[in-house]
Amino acid sequence: MVAKEDASGFLHDLRFDQERQNDRSALVLLALLNLSPDDEWEAASNPSMRTVDIMAWIRDKHDVNYKPNTRETIRRQTLHQFIQAHLVIENPDEPDRPINSPKWCYQVTDEALQLARRIGTADFDEALAGYLQLRPGLEEMYRREREMHQIPVCLPDGADLTLSAGGQNDLMKAMIEGFCPRFLPGGNVMYVGDAGSKWLIFDEQGLATLGVTVDSHGKMPDLVVYLQDRNWLVLMEAASSHGPVDHKRHIELSDLFANSNAGLVFVSCFPDLPTMRKYLTSISWETEVWTADNPTHMIHFDGEKFLGPYSDC
Repeated sequence: MVAKEDASGFLHDLRFDQERQNDRSALVLLALLNLSPDDEWEAASNPSMRTVDIMAWIRDKHDVNYKPNTRETIRRQTLHQFIQAHLVIENPDEPDRPINSPKWCYQVTDEALQLARRIGTADFDEALAGYLQLRPGLEEMYRREREMHQIPVCLPDGADLTLSAGGQNDLMKAMIEGFCPRFLPGGNVMYVGDAGSKWLIFDEQGLATLGVTVDSHGKMPDLVVYLQDRNWLVLMEAASSHGPVDHKRHIELSDLFANSNAGLVFVSCFPDLPTMRKYLTSISWETEVWTADNPTHMIHFDGEKFLGPYSDC
């Protein structure tokens, strides 16, 4: 028979801190091991489960009903730590799954599963010691696996950068390596928002010298590039999964960068023309449009200027 207290004890054996030994973390572990109260540890398995699946399993098997708004707590206060300790891996079926995908899932590692199945047996202590010795090697192995699925990017200044796989980051790579050298030669990349790490590059001091102060709550564009010789601050949106610079977004960005002493230029970037056509009627005037499948061309949404700031920005 498996109780959540037993799962808490297992987490203690694995050297997790006190909060990761609480009822929430114990129940999450039991869900990921597919162990009901009437099961024995040897019956453990490791299905892939989304956060909502974990919560439903806990409700159905242990009669604990976590409210929908606790999903982030489960992710941030339990699953993230399980992942860091390599007790759990993400998306074993599709490692480059976009981070905002509703199919994002978790699975107990095979090594941890084999250890869990030995709980209560005579050789558990020996198996635990072996697992704890093995874990640093597992961390290195899984780190290399993650790096294999990252997207390498070369910045305009020649520096290397890696973006998380999936989502809009293939388009971000095209923007940095395809748009910037052609239309913003010599530009300084001041902000890059990664699908997995929003503030991947954030030149806070450089933006401050231009009069721009933003905090972590500011809804930044996906890419910000400063063109010093023209004193332009180019604000670029990757419009593959999200929308372009429409009228609402134009106002938001204008307000966010209102104190800029550099002229503001707004660019919506799309992976291809068919995607752009879906948003054609919502693109704001006084902005530019670029598509990765036609990298040497731009589309200008007004007749007064081409790729330049406006005095009311």
